[in-house]
Amino acid sequence: MNALRRHRAFTRIWASDPGWKGWFTTVNHTDLGRMFMAMAVLFFVIAGLLAMLIRAQLASPRSAFLGSEIYNQVFTMHGTIMMFLFAIPLFEGLAVYLLPKMLGSRDLAFPRLTAYGFWCYVFGSAILIFALIAGIAPASGWFMYPPLSSTIGSPGINTDFWLLGITFVEISAICAAVEITVTILKYRAPGMSLDKMPIFAWYAFVVAVMILTAFPPLILGSLLLELERAFDMPFFQVDNGGDSLLWQHLFWLFGHPEVYIIFLPAAGAVSTILPVMARTTLLGYGWVVAATISLAVLSFGIWVHHMFTTGIPHMGLAFFSAASTLVAVPTSIQIFAWLGTLWRGTPQLHLPMMWILGFFVTFVIGGLTGVMVAVVPFDWQVHDTHFIVAHLHYVLVGGFVFPMLAALYYWMPQVTGRKRFFKLGETAFWLIAVGFHVTFMAVHWVGLLGMRRRIDTYDSGQGWEAINLISSIGGFVMAIGFALVLIDVVINAAVAVHGSRDPWGAGTLEWAMPTPPPAYNFASIPQVQARDPLYDDPDLPVRIARGEGYLGDPSRNRRETLTVRIASGEPDYLVIYPTNTALPIIMAFVTSGIFLGMLLKLYWLVPLAGLGVAALVVWWVWGLGQTHDEGRVDVGRGVALHPASEVSDPPGWWGTMFLLVADATLFGSLLFGFAFLWTVAPDWPPPATLRPDLPMAALAIAGAILAPIGMRLSQTRLRRGREIWSGLIVAVTGLAALAINAGLIFLRTQPPDSHAYDATLWVIAGYLLFHVGLTIAMTAFLVARMVGGYLSPRRLGEVRITQLWVDYASLTSLLGLGAVYLPGLLP
Repeated sequence: MNALRRHRAFTRIWASDPGWKGWFTTVNHTDLGRMFMAMAVLFFVIAGLLAMLIRAQLASPRSAFLGSEIYNQVFTMHGTIMMFLFAIPLFEGLAVYLLPKMLGSRDLAFPRLTAYGFWCYVFGSAILIFALIAGIAPASGWFMYPPLSSTIGSPGINTDFWLLGITFVEISAICAAVEITVTILKYRAPGMSLDKMPIFAWYAFVVAVMILTAFPPLILGSLLLELERAFDMPFFQVDNGGDSLLWQHLFWLFGHPEVYIIFLPAAGAVSTILPVMARTTLLGYGWVVAATISLAVLSFGIWVHHMFTTGIPHMGLAFFSAASTLVAVPTSIQIFAWLGTLWRGTPQLHLPMMWILGFFVTFVIGGLTGVMVAVVPFDWQVHDTHFIVAHLHYVLVGGFVFPMLAALYYWMPQVTGRKRFFKLGETAFWLIAVGFHVTFMAVHWVGLLGMRRRIDTYDSGQGWEAINLISSIGGFVMAIGFALVLIDVVINAAVAVHGSRDPWGAGTLEWAMPTPPPAYNFASIPQVQARDPLYDDPDLPVRIARGEGYLGDPSRNRRETLTVRIASGEPDYLVIYPTNTALPIIMAFVTSGIFLGMLLKLYWLVPLAGLGVAALVVWWVWGLGQTHDEGRVDVGRGVALHPASEVSDPPGWWGTMFLLVADATLFGSLLFGFAFLWTVAPDWPPPATLRPDLPMAALAIAGAILAPIGMRLSQTRLRRGREIWSGLIVAVTGLAALAINAGLIFLRTQPPDSHAYDATLWVIAGYLLFHVGLTIAMTAFLVARMVGGYLSPRRLGEVRITQLWVDYASLTSLLGLGAVYLPGLLP
């Protein structure tokens, strides 16, 4: 088959539906990546307009441009949109678009999950934007500190929009993180071992794991605060055994890693683009990977960095101050690796390189001010002043937006297939760079003079007037620069002439395909021998097009790719993808019913939407797998692999593992909150403390042992070709015992609005009961799959996935019940 016929055949198999329908049914990562990035840019524009309103308000003292209430809404939504609707989704979009191309795969691990995550992002964002347009946006700041955000400080519906909208959006982030981790570990070109992965893939993997472990604390905090607002469960009310500092701990357990979740993708782009601009390879690849992992780990140990003024003990101040300064070490390793790469190369001052140089200057300044605020006495002086505002923008704009603009101009020829003709980008660079530094150097200055953050006006005569006016002028100059970037991109994408396949002379695989990229990415999946495949084998694109790699034959007429073993990169098994479907958008729409029911106080809608989601999940999963054993399939180059349905660790097993990482983090955060209130809150626990009941404790332990044993018995019997009823009965019996124990907590505690202790026990019991009920439903699904002929000694992946959930439910039940009854054991 010649290259043209192969291209037409693969396009017919992989293409999205034509016309407007394709927007709602596509599961192709290229389309979804573009859609993610386009939405993120739209929200960046909205947040930028809000920033201009803020600067207009603060340009002069006693300004009447915005009223206090409107200013607080604008201020809150600017930070919310930038942090939650722009920065993280832009990384998700870039990763969704680039990773399969960089890794040599045809799509991500779970295409429909990507689409579902995108539509959750759209619907969740729509809730927040509606609140902004309707004038009922939250006004408590994007950090939502109680009691400002509780019913005491914000009795209306405004805060509920934030809590529920952000939680909805974070479902998208969790979906993307699961997708990215499994894709990077398993969906790579054969021969691409871990030490040969593109450096951007390492950064993306670390960030995805950080999302799975940093977002759950905020999700938990949002749910607890919404439960307090909706049902008077007093988690953050001191009068009833709560503590408002619990919110700060949960928020900054997310919030400080969030800074590095935003920075690291940009650093990955710099580590990818900089060597190409310098005509060399990255210096210290292994050191950069180690520094990235170290930075991620350290970022989780310094959340109290944001709470130095809350009265924590001096020993805690010293520890977190030292940890905050230690973060500079892995950051410095990366910076010196980049400088060393420039030193040994021959840098060329293309537009992406200009943005990287702007990033160096800006981010280093932000890092230095970060070290300053890590010193406790200095932080006491500048906390909650505009100095912190300036530091935050130097880190986030300099550390994220500037590198993302470099990435925009670097990968734009790959996305559009066109080379730049109109040169507005250089003018935009100078307007943005100069405007940014004028704006936020002035903000540093006025902060040192004592101007507080989060204020909508100030009196004249304090020496702030001229500084704020200069800052506002710089802000509008910067805004003009960003407008020029948008104009430049649109014009060059629409009317510029077509360019070469690899205009930069790069060595990574995304430049080995035609541009703009076809729906299937690669006509055949290449065998990789080096970290920069195109440098190692310049003829590789030609051989890919000829079908000399893997899966170059489209005759089976289905969407196929292959996975590899994690460490070595050797071919592992064949993956058959689902085709275009509207199921993800339908499921996201039904999911929105859960959040709208809470928002509009239509509580009957919440369980109804939940049942709808459950039914759609069954529909979603039922179409996967096969009712017969296909055996080994020829994938080319003399290699035959089993399909994913016939292996013990299919993609769903890996996805479950990483989803449980997020779930376990949520549960750990819940236990942390329980321990924090027990330690700090007044009157904790109250006199009416639950006492352990020996028979029920024995029943819980028995259930936690029986459920996992039952699932292992089922798996063993299935491997031997025997029925699995007996094992499933044992498992369900154990799960029922755990459900009884969790249910009794509701009956033995006081109403949840009486004390934070009782409210926390209700949440723990609800968590345990939900997971036990979920595993019972999954076990019932296994019965249906067995009757339908989907299970066999080879096709046992679904049993192993259910086993993971049963093990998790059993372990968390023991831990949760132990935490519930522990206070009653103490004198």
